[in-house]
Formats: sequence, C-alpha cells, structure tokens
Amino acid sequence: MGEHYPGLFQPLKLGTMTVKNRLLMSAMSINFGVDDKGRVNRQLTAYFVARARGGAGAMLVGGGAVHPTGLELPHLPTLWDDGCIGPLEKMVRAVKPFGCSFGVQLMHGGRQSYHDRKVAPSAIAAPAVVKGVPRELSPDEIMEMVAAFGDAARRCRQAGFDFIEIHAAHGYLINQFLSPNANHRRDRYGGCFENRIRFLIQIIEDIRSKCGRDFPVGIRINGEDYISNGWSMHEALRLSRILERLKVAYLHVSAGVYGSTQLTIPSMYVEQGCFVHLAARVKQEVALPVIAVGRIKTPEMAEEIIKEGKADMVAMGRSFLADPRWPLKARSGRRKAIRHCVGCCLGCIHAVLALEPGGCVVNPEVGREYLSDSENKNSVRQTGRSAAGRRVLVVGAGPSGLAAARAAAKAGHVVTVLEKEATAGGALALAAKAPGRGELNDILDFFLNEIDELGVEIRFGCRLDSQVLDRLRPQVVVLATGALPEVPMIKGLAGSQMELFTVNEVMAGKADVPGEKTVVLGGGQAGLMGADYLATRGKSVAVLHRGDHFAEEMSSNDRYYLRERLKQGDVSLFKKVRALTFASRGVSFRCDGKMFELEDCDSAVIAGNMKSVRQAANLLKGRKVELQIVGDAKSPRHLMYAIEEGERVVDELSSST
Repeated sequence: MGEHYPGLFQPLKLGTMTVKNRLLMSAMSINFGVDDKGRVNRQLTAYFVARARGGAGAMLVGGGAVHPTGLELPHLPTLWDDGCIGPLEKMVRAVKPFGCSFGVQLMHGGRQSYHDRKVAPSAIAAPAVVKGVPRELSPDEIMEMVAAFGDAARRCRQAGFDFIEIHAAHGYLINQFLSPNANHRRDRYGGCFENRIRFLIQIIEDIRSKCGRDFPVGIRINGEDYISNGWSMHEALRLSRILERLKVAYLHVSAGVYGSTQLTIPSMYVEQGCFVHLAARVKQEVALPVIAVGRIKTPEMAEEIIKEGKADMVAMGRSFLADPRWPLKARSGRRKAIRHCVGCCLGCIHAVLALEPGGCVVNPEVGREYLSDSENKNSVRQTGRSAAGRRVLVVGAGPSGLAAARAAAKAGHVVTVLEKEATAGGALALAAKAPGRGELNDILDFFLNEIDELGVEIRFGCRLDSQVLDRLRPQVVVLATGALPEVPMIKGLAGSQMELFTVNEVMAGKADVPGEKTVVLGGGQAGLMGADYLATRGKSVAVLHRGDHFAEEMSSNDRYYLRERLKQGDVSLFKKVRALTFASRGVSFRCDGKMFELEDCDSAVIAGNMKSVRQAANLLKGRKVELQIVGDAKSPRHLMYAIEEGERVVDELSSST
C-alpha cells in the first residue's frame, strides 16, 4: 500500500535535529508515572514507548518542573537535582529504538501551581482554577529561576534527550513575566516589552551556556492570551523575530491561560484547528520552523496545514492519548481505524485538575501500558483463545456493548450483538444529536468499523428472548442495555395538563414537544444538553435542578462552553430547587430562599436520575450461561466508565475460562 498524506510524513530539520515526520506529541501534564520524588518510572516509560512505536515523529515529556516552587501538579517529573538523570536516561533508552525524537518540556507553574509555595513576577492570584496569592520573586530569586531552567536542560541533555522545549505559554511563570495582566513589576523585569521578555531571553542564554549551542531548544509561546490586558499577537510577532535572531530550533504557537475566554484545552464545542491561525500568522513573520496546535485530530486537517504552509509541523496531545498508533494508521491509509479524541476533556483534563491520574474516555489503556504490552497482549489472546473461543452474546450496541464486542472478538471469541433499535449507539448516539456534540459519533464509527473488520454480526431490531437464546446457545451474555430516565415523584406531576417526555425521547426525535415553554426536570449533563437542543428549536426553557451544581459529570472545560451556549438561548437555570409542585400548566418551587412560579408551560422533559435497564437478565435464570453486566446497565455513570467496563469484559472471560 502506498504512503498517504505525503506532506505530513516528510522529515523536518529543527535546529541541528532532523525529525522523521511532521507529527509532534505535545507535552501534557498527565499526572502519573513518577515516584514520590518525581523520578520517572516504568509506567511513564511504557506510555511513551507505546506512542513512539505508534509512529510519532517527536514527543515531549510534559510538566518537567525545574524548581520545587514550580511543580504544577503533584505527580509530574522533577528536574531540579541530578537524581532525575538516571531514570530519565533509562526512559530515553527505551524510546530510542523507534526513531522518535524525544524531548522534555521545561516549565515552572508560577501562580498556576497547585501548592502553597507559589511564586510569580507579581503578587497577583491566577484569574481562575488555582487559588492563592503567589509571593513576588526578588531579582536574586529570578536569577535562581533562570539557572534552574539551565540546569534542568543540562540534566535532560545528559540523560540523552534530543531536544528541550521551554514552556513560555498558557499562563505559567514565563508567560506571567510576558503578560501585563500578571506582571506589574517596576524593575528591569516589568513594564515595557523589552523588560517583560528579559526573563525568557536570560533562560535561553543560560541553557546554551550549559548545553552548548548545538542542543535544539524550542519555545512554546502564546499567540494570544485571550484575557484582558494579556499577551497579544502583536507582542508575539515582536518576540518571534527576536527568537529567530537567537536561532531557537522552533516556535510552537498556542493560546490561553487559566481564566481566558478561549480555553487552552478547548472541548468539542470549539472548531477543530482553533489555534492554527495563530501559528500561520507567526509563520508569515519568520523563517523558523513553526508548530501549530489546537484540536488537530484528522490526517486531512494535519496534511492541509503542512501543504498550505500554515505551519511546518503539527502538535497533537489528546489525539495521541486516544490512539497511540495514529501516525501509523494515517500513513498506511487506515483512516477509519483511528480512534479519535472527541474533545470531552474528562480523562485528560478533568481528572488531572482534580489531582488524579490522567486518562482517556475513548482509550482505557492510557496509563496502563506498563501492565502489559497491548500489542503482545492482543496477539496472545488471539492465539490463546482462537481454538477454544466461547460463544458470546452482547445485548445492546451502545458504547459499552460495542467495546465489549470488539474486545471479545479480538480475543478470539465468537461474538454476536443484539440491538433492539434500528441503529447502534444507545444514549451516546442521542447525546451526539445535541448541538455542538456531533463528534461523539467518532467513538461509534471507530467501534463499528472495528467490529465489522472482526466479522462481528450486529442484529438490529432484535430483542433478547428465549427463542434467541435457544438458537444462539451463548456461553456468555454481556448485558449492555443501558439506562433510562426515571420519572420522579413530584406533587401534581401526574395530574398536570403539560405533556410529559423523557430527554431520550426528545433527543431521539420521538417526541414532538408542543408549544413555546418547556420545563426540564434535571440539570445534569443530559438536562443541559436537552435544554440546548430545545432552545435551538425556539423553545423557552427553564431547567430545574435539585443539586448544588449543574452537569457535575462533565469536565469543567466542556461544561464551560455548554453554559456559554445556554446564555445565547432563552434558557433559565435554577439550582438547589426545593418544594417543587406542579399545577395544571405550571410549576412552583423554592430556590435560594425565594418562591418562583412558572405559568403557561406546555411540556415537561424528564432528565434527572437514570435507572439501569437489565430486566433481560431474568431470561437467563435456569440456564448455564455466564452473565456480565457493563456500562449504564450496571450503574448509570459517564462514558469513561462505560467504555472501560466494556473493554475489560475480556479479562473477566479469560479469568473464568
């Protein structure tokens, strides 16, 4: 098979280093893979080996903290003493055989660090996410930080890394010096542009004095901070010209800080390639290699960026989490086999900001690569189970059912899927119909393509009954029948003249919601998405939520954009709702100590608690059939657990054989 996307898979010279293709796995603070001293371990090593094996041209270790005051998150690599060199060297040796250029991103979190020893150019708290006022650095301490960057770079070179990237973006310490929003100093490090860039320039000079001028040093900068009085494109262009004269290896152009109007890590509501225009503008100004980033997820978009000269290289973070083999699949033309990031921000961002290990909704193997080599594991399963494959019946073609079917088929079992509806997807397919959330279909497309290639039959419009069981004689039944909204017990609801629907019926197009005014009962993710769906159809919507917070199951990044969308429609949100009572065409309730009455309402949509659907399990009584229950059928939760449970079914099958 010929090579696809030729622009993307050509080499590129970055300083003294030649990278084999134009795909950079950008640095991510993944918050796992280090010991209690911040030394990298086999978990992080296996994580990078999987992506080097998958064809990345270059990769960056994320969150390399150069100083104890700059450790952004508690479980990131530390680079502030020579004890880090040995473990890093071992990781480099493991990656080298795959021809991937391997680097480290050096950073200091500044006021955006999750601890109480924060320092910054000025004693100004971060505008969002991280709480606490940092201590202002003295001039002597600034020079200490400069030296810390240089020493960290020297350790990285000694460990065998090919290059380093200085993180001067995203609201971290260097960006704080650059930005008038964070830098109110009156000395030689504050005020005019030349003073505000001084810290970065001194860091570059210190690194070169300790690593030599031949060691490639890239710089990540913001094209825009997207915050009041922040760093701007005008200043980014001025700095880019200076960095070109300093002969840095490349410029990696990103955007945003904590609290910016455009989030640094945007969700699916934001267009793909959202920051590429910033890199393209910088590339017009300099001859240096420029790297673009920002929800680049398809080979077609990546190829277009290179071919149209918008950038010389593309950086992808979450796409490499979702599918470590993205480059190999793209290069061989197996586009449909790519497991795409969907921009939900749950495993990669939400978990990390909660100080938990990072992960990925669509790829449960993230962080588990060290437990067993996934390729070898699959081949062992294939050979070990093919002769004695069991007959597995999966009931339900939602995400957990499809994940289970794929995993079982890859392990050599004989799999059949039953789906009572005419199409696959379950609740996930309904969620994909909400405005701005169509990318959720990428998950379904991946699983459907996979199980089609594996020869798994899906019988649509088919329910589980005794006749099916008699005919198929399954040895294992995987129940993935999902969950449905539970109708709440609310005074007056049964006698109301308002038409009553579930959010599932609405999103499936099975309900013609009448009139102009609608009440949505429940302000979780389903309730808010349903409200958005109805608002785009001209409805006036009131969301009544008993909880203290809306859509807590969503990532904060994803929820931010949904809430902004709701502000554009005729949607009223009420939380901490109490004393809820329905009348014939209205509803009264207490909220924040006040009584509210909504009149002339035409319909109510149930979008609160979900109840598992697993009555089909009763059909198995008296039969010698192993039962596995996964996803929402086991317990209603968010998508991350549904897919993970589906994929783990094969482990249960193996242990019970």
